[in-house]
Amino acid sequence: MNILHMKYALEVARMGSLGKASENLLIAVPNISRSIKELESDLGITIFERTRKGMNLTPEGEEFINFAKGILSQIEQVEKFYKEGAPDKQKFSISVPRACYISDAFSEFSKSLENEPLEIFYKETNSQRTIHNMVNHDYKLGIIRYAENYDKYFKAMLDEKDICYELLTEFSYSLIMSRENPLAKKSEITFEDLKGYIEIAHADPYVPSMPLSKVVKEELPENIERRIFIFERASQFDLLEKNPETFMWVSPVPQSLLDKYGLVQKKCVQNKKIYKDVLIYKKGYKLTVLDRRFIEEVSKAKKIIYD
Repeated sequence: MNILHMKYALEVARMGSLGKASENLLIAVPNISRSIKELESDLGITIFERTRKGMNLTPEGEEFINFAKGILSQIEQVEKFYKEGAPDKQKFSISVPRACYISDAFSEFSKSLENEPLEIFYKETNSQRTIHNMVNHDYKLGIIRYAENYDKYFKAMLDEKDICYELLTEFSYSLIMSRENPLAKKSEITFEDLKGYIEIAHADPYVPSMPLSKVVKEELPENIERRIFIFERASQFDLLEKNPETFMWVSPVPQSLLDKYGLVQKKCVQNKKIYKDVLIYKKGYKLTVLDRRFIEEVSKAKKIIYD
């Protein structure tokens, strides 16, 4: 089906006359007439009834003209889109650890977005998938988390993949649990105290160039015999709130979130292990306005919680 023939038919239907359509289109009447006959032949229908007074649409013709109007309107939109240029759309993409201060920063960041076309991708995952998303799925920013003693492994891999890295913060994990948990009333908590309770844990630790079994043994020690493994943060708070036998190791959590779920945050006197949150992006990548705005919000959230 010829689009040009469709345009001719639409103009003839609008004007009700081959002659008037010819004047508007600057096309000879015989050419328009021949085009419409070819169109009718291709479709196997009669679009116009030819009379002495002009060209009248048949019932099939009316149906066809309605289709033609929609098709030609879409074609005009496509032509306009590409000839005039698509509107600039801001894009922001980041993969991050499951951390409350980063989630809070993202919420504040979202409130600053202007009323302009944009696409935002925010994914919570482990360090391996964060790096994978950057290398293979064109995520522009990432935040990875790892224990300080694994620093050389991560930096070697990032250097190899031409990824820049900047330290955001260092911290030791805290414990969070329900206010109804018996441990919540203790002034000091030890590793021994945690035995018999249920640990909520994320099930995907990762360190480059190290066997997963060794990483799991260090990150998930064997003194805890009961664990519930999860992959996102929402369910962890429900579990902690509703089951007073549960606890979880976390980076520091905002007080507002603890109050929301009826939780307390405690230190373990024996826990001296230091973790790092590190911002990463590809070498040569120029940070956008949205990137810088998000990083500013992360810095603010970190300062409120960690300082």
